[in-house]
Amino acid sequence: SSVAANQVMLNVPETKVTTLENGLRVASEDSGLSTCTVGLWIDAGSRYENERNNGTAHFLEHMAFKGTRKRSQLDLELEIENMGAHLNAYTSREQTVYYAKAFTKDLPRAVEILADIIQNSTLGGAEIERERGVILREMQEVETNLQEVVFDYLHATAYQATALGRTILGPTENIKTINRGDLVEYITTHYKGPRIVLAAAGGVSHNELIDLAKYHFGNLPARYKGEAPTFPQCDFTGSEIRVRDDKMPLAHIAIAVEAVGWSHPDTIPLMVANTLIGNWDRSFGGGVNLSSKLAQMACQGNLCHSFQSFNTCYTDTGLWGLYMVCEPGTINEMMHFAQLEWMSLCTSVTESEVARAKNLLKTNMLLHLDGSTPICEDIGRQMLCYSRRIPLHELEARIDAIDAKTIKDVCTKYIYDKSPAIAAVDSNSFCLLAFPPLPN
Repeated sequence: SSVAANQVMLNVPETKVTTLENGLRVASEDSGLSTCTVGLWIDAGSRYENERNNGTAHFLEHMAFKGTRKRSQLDLELEIENMGAHLNAYTSREQTVYYAKAFTKDLPRAVEILADIIQNSTLGGAEIERERGVILREMQEVETNLQEVVFDYLHATAYQATALGRTILGPTENIKTINRGDLVEYITTHYKGPRIVLAAAGGVSHNELIDLAKYHFGNLPARYKGEAPTFPQCDFTGSEIRVRDDKMPLAHIAIAVEAVGWSHPDTIPLMVANTLIGNWDRSFGGGVNLSSKLAQMACQGNLCHSFQSFNTCYTDTGLWGLYMVCEPGTINEMMHFAQLEWMSLCTSVTESEVARAKNLLKTNMLLHLDGSTPICEDIGRQMLCYSRRIPLHELEARIDAIDAKTIKDVCTKYIYDKSPAIAAVDSNSFCLLAFPPLPN
């Protein structure tokens, strides 16, 4: 099976990359399918906003489909529907993405539509006012998702007073005041050739994609008229934020230490460590027989309803930690066992445990690349994060090179004796237990 997996990794189509004169990068993987996904990955998210215009990137994502100088909103929707295509977008803290899924034969139209919506959006006053209400309702929906709420609080305390500490949607006051000038300023400041990747996967010809990119994106500016915007520095602060709500039946808690950015050499060991902690939910059938020791403890002791480890990476920093949902009476015990597991990564993790986690990590990575859309997303994200797409066989080799000593060394560097950031929404105060000392 290992030989077969290696052959699969080596037989993956090549990711071809070309840079246009204005700095825009074109990257594609041709797998010969009858469908394709093509999209624009832009190095611009809420991190590049300030307190006054926080929420602009997300607002702009909403406005992209509300009509251009060539197409009204109705024309755009009908054209996409008649093609049998899907057009979507999302905004993260560091990236804005617009992408389309379509038949291979419709690739030129899909690229032309993407070019039209990011370069020629009308940003009409009536549409802006209408989207205010839509975004305010979206904010109300997000507030009912306690996991999202807790992670926003976690960023707010971990990166307090910095750009990463602000939410993607922005505060209500900003949503009510953002105007056309703010949107135009954001586009002209950040939508530059070197900060954009045109990525495609499925049935796509790279040469055809290059020609389409030159025709539709060749006029995108490559340079800034004035001074280029500086990359916002975001410092981690070990701290905590607790929101008490006595109507809450369960406690939702996230705890994290500062990790590293995408391109840091310790990223892969931290991903393996993240897999070692794993995740668990009461609906899982094999609680006491799972490989994760924390899952076994949680199941046997009825310590929580669910938990999941996470490793969130940004350009120059990251959050490595655990999100859990507990009964108020089991919080301290769950925190105690979670920290014991963190410390075991620093001191006593075994080679067999690391080998199993490495296999699981590789499996999850390959399973994720199932279809043209996740592959296209992987290409776009990696081009922005690494300026290249890491081949699967290289990624596998980097994972295979990790052993128990690597995990111990890396986890000691980032976990042991570090002040974590904690965010909690619960009906009860809990006590954070100190990290146990390393044994002599």
